[in-house]
Amino acid sequence: MAKILFLSQNPSISPPTLFLFSTPFPTISLLPLSIPLNSSKRYLFSSNLLKNHSISTSPIPSSSSGLDCPVPLDQQPINEYQNLSTSFPFSWASGDVVEYFSRLMATGLSFGILVGLPVSWFGSGYDPVKLVLGSVSSGLFMVTLAVLRMYLGWAYVGNRLLSATVEYEETGWYDGQIWVKTAEVLARDRLLGSFQVKPILSRLKNSLIALAISLFISVALLINYEGSQKELRKLSNEAGDRVVAGVYNDDSARLFEPDAFHDEPGLLPE
Repeated sequence: MAKILFLSQNPSISPPTLFLFSTPFPTISLLPLSIPLNSSKRYLFSSNLLKNHSISTSPIPSSSSGLDCPVPLDQQPINEYQNLSTSFPFSWASGDVVEYFSRLMATGLSFGILVGLPVSWFGSGYDPVKLVLGSVSSGLFMVTLAVLRMYLGWAYVGNRLLSATVEYEETGWYDGQIWVKTAEVLARDRLLGSFQVKPILSRLKNSLIALAISLFISVALLINYEGSQKELRKLSNEAGDRVVAGVYNDDSARLFEPDAFHDEPGLLPE
């Protein structure tokens, strides 16, 4: 986490006031070009200020930065972002791409083997094709639910960061309030939402599309295979009931030679 520096351009404030905000992305120094400082002085000015402030990962209350924010700390969008980025399983989407996909794959394999495979075994017996398709479908379904849950959580936080207002509960008794963000808070939140949350939402959206296509294909294959098996069983039963000419059959023998079956009760034709 680092600091964003905003230098106020309000002519009524003299000298210009510096506002410091805590952000989870690398240090950004925003100095307006209207300040009568050349580029080298502006760089030295911002560098010296950054050296005097330590980098911290803990949320900073709004009152410490000189802002009059009535929103409780746990309902402020920036703190909601920090909590979401460290909670399970939402932190998967904000991490490395390889780690993100490896965790999704591990989740799908675990659910498919531990849950989907036993259910398919008891439901269809020993059929290798149905066992594989059933376990794969169940694993994809579980991963799709996990990614959908992550997407909804990140979309909620992203909307609160990009919005110019913040809805909050003052006491928790359904007394909804709306706070209009100041210019500094709005700029900070929109930087965070644009450069941190939007890439995460794009990754989750692409994952949902790929998972939905894969789940549809696996379920379609399972349904098609089940239908083909039913057709084969139906044809085999019809073939078993059909009398082939020239082949010995007990029913035909009873009709032509009833005396040979007189010792068997209930087998003689009426």
